[in-house]
Amino acid sequence: MDDDMLSDQRELVDRIEAAGWDVTDLELSAYDSPWSDEDNPEATVTITARKPYDSETEETSGDASEDDDENPFRLK
Repeated sequence: MDDDMLSDQRELVDRIEAAGWDVTDLELSAYDSPWSDEDNPEATVTITARKPYDSETEETSGDASEDDDENPFRLK
């Protein structure tokens, strides 16, 4: 595997982590392109990342009823 490919992979991971994501899985595939006659290898990077978001819990002040939520996936 080419050192440039690994360097680019590290740069992508650094950028994703700088945006607040946690990288959970990473795959780098290097190959010769079947669509090109050039001898330069290509790479594909697959990055799986997660980022938890804080959910805002709204307190009901009597203005809105809990029955107004029509989400079929929400447990009541």
